[in-house]
Amino acid sequence: MKDIIVTTGTDVPEKNIVEILGVVKGSTVRARNVGRDIGASLKSIVGGEVKTYTEMSKDAREEAYNRMVNEAIDMGADAVIGMRFTTSMVMTGASEMLAYGTAVKVK
Repeated sequence: MKDIIVTTGTDVPEKNIVEILGVVKGSTVRARNVGRDIGASLKSIVGGEVKTYTEMSKDAREEAYNRMVNEAIDMGADAVIGMRFTTSMVMTGASEMLAYGTAVKVK
């Protein structure tokens, strides 16, 4: 797999952006499940981290990120600048995790 630079910045240190290829994105939609909800409900009574949801969010971020990077590689990009994550609720109990940025060629 090709190495690609991903940054939240608008440039790549010691590199010149020579071409903007376009916006790249990757997303995944994850739904809650009954087992997690029961554990989360109990945790909300005593407080603290809901580890099953933390893990689910981590996995969703990784999947969205990987899909974005693969789209950039398919476009022939050397880097993705301005990378961001965002979430939105798709329906009750299901959320989308979106990773996006600008694919560029650098020298």
